[in-house]
Amino acid sequence: MSTAEQIIQEIASLRPEKQSEVLEFVEFLKEKEKRNEENALREASLAAALRGMEDEESLYTESDVIEKIG
Repeated sequence: MSTAEQIIQEIASLRPEKQSEVLEFVEFLKEKEKRNEENALREASLAAALRGMEDEESLYTESDVIEKIG
C-alpha cells in the first residue's frame, strides 16, 4: 500500500471535523512549499543579476556616501 493510500485510509477513519483539520494542514504545507520555492527562485534571480558586479569598479567612494548621508 502506498503512502497516499495509507493517508487516505487513516483520514477516512477520522471524524469530519478532524478531516477538516487534516485538510487545513495539507493546505498549509502546500503554501509553505510554494513560498520556499518562490524564495529560492528570488535568491537565484538576485544571484544571477549580481553575478560579476564584484569585479566592476565602484561608481562612488566612501566620501561620496558620507557626504550624502551626512
